[in-house]
Amino acid sequence: MAGCDDEMTGIGQLNEKPLHAALKAALAQPGDRFEVSVDGYIVDIVREDLLVEIQTGNFAAIKTKLAALVRHHPLRLIYPIAREKWILKPAPKTADTLIRRKSPKRGRLEDLFHELIRIPHLLAHPNFSLEIVLTREEERRRFAGKRHWRKRGWVTDERRLLEVVARQAFQHPSDLMGLLPTDLEERFTTQSLAAALGIGRPLAQRMTYCLRHLNLIEMVGKHHRFHLYTRAASPQG
Repeated sequence: MAGCDDEMTGIGQLNEKPLHAALKAALAQPGDRFEVSVDGYIVDIVREDLLVEIQTGNFAAIKTKLAALVRHHPLRLIYPIAREKWILKPAPKTADTLIRRKSPKRGRLEDLFHELIRIPHLLAHPNFSLEIVLTREEERRRFAGKRHWRKRGWVTDERRLLEVVARQAFQHPSDLMGLLPTDLEERFTTQSLAAALGIGRPLAQRMTYCLRHLNLIEMVGKHHRFHLYTRAASPQG
C-alpha cells in the first residue's frame, strides 16, 4: 500500500488467510507498519502509538495476547461479520467445477456477542476498543467426510473479502447499549430481547451476559422461569 513503511515485512507475508490479508490491506492507512514485534507478540498493524489487531476467528485464541498488550498500549481489535456471504462448493461429479450460491444467513452487529462473551472485561479497559467490519464475503468449502458431521461433512477452506460494507466502533462499554432496541420495555428477559431484535435466544443470552458483566444492565428478579433485567442506573463507560 502506498505510503506504508517498506522496512517492515509488508502485508501478507506471514502465510495469512485471504480474508485476514484482504482486511489488512483494505483498512491500512499511509504510514502503517505491518507484522511488528511488540512486547513479544507480532501485531498486525502499528499506527503511530495505536496497535491494530485483526481477528477473523475465535477471540479465545488471542485473549492472552490482547490482555498483555493493552497493559501498555492503546489497542483496537477489528472483527469482520459477513452481512452477505456467497458459498462455493465443488460440483457433485467434478471437483473442477464450483457451484456458487448465496447464503440465506445475514450477519448483523449483534453477532459480535458470539465472540465478545470470551473477553467482555477488555472493553472496560481504557486502552481497548473494538471495531466491527460488516462485509460481503465468499466462502470456499470442501467435503471432508463424516467426522465433520455438524456441517454434514463440509468444512471451510478459506474466506475471501468481496467488499467492506460498513464499520462500527465501540470505544466504551456504554456504546454497546445502542444495540438494545429503543422500544424495549424497562424490564426485559432474554426471551423478550430476542423477540424485539429478531434474533435467537442463545444470542440474546450472550448479549445480556456481556452487558451485565460490564455493569450496563442489572438483574432485578424473575418472570416465570426467566431472569428479569433492566438498564443500570449508572452504566459504566
